[in-house]
Amino acid sequence: MQIFHNPNINFVGYRKMFLRASIIITIIGIILIPTIGMDFGIDFEGGTEMITEFAKPINTERIRDAVIGLGIEGAEIKSFGGDNQYIIRIKHSGTPASTIAEAIDKAIPDIDMKLIKVDEIGAKIGAETRNQAFIAMGLAMLGLLIYIAFRFEFVYGVGAVFAILHDIIITFVISLIIHRLGVTQIEINQTFLAAILTVIGYSINDTVIIFDRIRENMVVMKGKTISDITNASINETLSRTVITVLTVVIVLVVLIILGGPVLLPFAIVMLLGVVFGTYSSIYIASNVVIILHERKDRAALATATKKA
Repeated sequence: MQIFHNPNINFVGYRKMFLRASIIITIIGIILIPTIGMDFGIDFEGGTEMITEFAKPINTERIRDAVIGLGIEGAEIKSFGGDNQYIIRIKHSGTPASTIAEAIDKAIPDIDMKLIKVDEIGAKIGAETRNQAFIAMGLAMLGLLIYIAFRFEFVYGVGAVFAILHDIIITFVISLIIHRLGVTQIEINQTFLAAILTVIGYSINDTVIIFDRIRENMVVMKGKTISDITNASINETLSRTVITVLTVVIVLVVLIILGGPVLLPFAIVMLLGVVFGTYSSIYIASNVVIILHERKDRAALATATKKA
């Protein structure tokens, strides 16, 4: 399906402006991360996990209101197992699980509640899980660099990694700002990192499509500059990019509107990542490839001139 027929948008013509803007925003983002601070979820900080069973299914907001009534914010509450079973995850608050259970029972007197299981996640275990999660993300990026380098050339791998780092940092910072402004709770937990890893996969998929077309056009468009080849490749894959983005964005918007408080953070992080991932495939990854290719060509020309 073609949305655009023979598009000829000059993406490359504005590449330096967009690259400078992205570098500045990324540097600002790196500086802002320690300034804003990060709130880790129970997965990475430790806390209490409770599984409750009610006599019949209820709205999770009733449970949430009871927990908030104890002064505990950011509790994660969702269905678990049967229709009438719910898992409640709370970061270290100093409030015993028995007290939380009593508060829920009092707040919902019309439905009998039974506490099935209570697990305490220690701070040490949370820190170890956090470290392992970040190591896994680093290994994923290293694996992608190796994959792109072998499938194309090393310069393509460098371009892809630059684009991924750009997407992660900007998505990360905007998510922290949204969290601090109180728009919604976006804690750094396993769900957040799952969204980031999904964004990495989406970004690299979009980037590979453009890289593959660049490689094909380098054979078809011999004699053209790398800038012209890259611009033509982006235009040729534009319909595919727009269709993919719109499809994903529609689903994520539905999740944001109807998914509830548990899915909302994941959907927001994914939406940010998809938007910036599409942008970086065009203006970051392709840009880096152009720059490195031009340097490579100048070095080869200089070497040939010396030999002559």
